[in-house]
Amino acid sequence: MDMLEQKHLALITEAEQRGHLPTANLRLCFEVMALAAAIDRDCATRLAPHNLSEGKFVLLFLLHQLPQGLSPYELADRAGVTRATVTGLLDGLERDGFLARQQSKDDRRKVLVQLSPKGENAARELFDTHTRWIASLVAGFDERDRQTLSTLIQRAWRNTDAGRKAVLTTAGNEIEP
Repeated sequence: MDMLEQKHLALITEAEQRGHLPTANLRLCFEVMALAAAIDRDCATRLAPHNLSEGKFVLLFLLHQLPQGLSPYELADRAGVTRATVTGLLDGLERDGFLARQQSKDDRRKVLVQLSPKGENAARELFDTHTRWIASLVAGFDERDRQTLSTLIQRAWRNTDAGRKAVLTTAGNEIEP
């Protein structure tokens, strides 16, 4: 059984027919994409019984052990999402009883998001379960395997537009968006 999607197999076949070589590079890239998609699907399947998406799960573990809570703005910043996205995620989490929004005692204009007991329990239990599952995806890899794979993934990432932009930004160069 081939792990690649039919559309990727078709593209490889067409590239071979047109004489575009090496198609091995195409196949490898599509294999990485298939792995990432499979991990995303598995993640969604594992979180769905808890009425959670990956985005909601991230907010739960960011709020975990912060009894004072965080503002929606701080959550958006820490999660790397827009304020609009975080608002939608918070609405769902609040509806499902994972958290509550409270007005700040210091500034009534400021809203703080705090986990409910249900949210605390879910964050604690799911974080442990989820991180064990993620780690299991490379079970049997020794340190050398992990380092080799990491190095290769980073090399490929630097060939993406995002990777090149990050390298240039890190180097302190001005770049065009």
